[in-house]
Amino acid sequence: MKVEGWLFATGFFFFSIAAVIYGLLSDEPAGTVALAFTAGLSFLVGYYLLFTARRIDRRPEDRPDADIAEGAGELGFYSPHSWWPLPVAFFGAVTFAGVVFGWWLFIIGAAGALLSVVGLVFEYYRGDAVH
Repeated sequence: MKVEGWLFATGFFFFSIAAVIYGLLSDEPAGTVALAFTAGLSFLVGYYLLFTARRIDRRPEDRPDADIAEGAGELGFYSPHSWWPLPVAFFGAVTFAGVVFGWWLFIIGAAGALLSVVGLVFEYYRGDAVH
């Protein structure tokens, strides 16, 4: 976790300097604010990762003498044949298009997105052979 923490901490310094230079050389305040917010978020993430890295054991990725086999193990369960990401993406696109074209389309997209996210989350809670 230390590598990730230092990566974001370095990003904080980079984006802070970039925000100052951009603010001095341009007349646009939106870009300066966006770079300043990016620096702030980079600081938050970097601080959290470095703070957490001190309180947990070192991972194999953080040790130069670690073997590859130490990082082996189950990382999580990922559905190999789920169709639910397709309706989630479709209704997400419809929802964001509804912001542009009309609130009626936004409501339809949000309702469909809610139903498809529920289907994605609870896909494996229906039984053993029902997929």
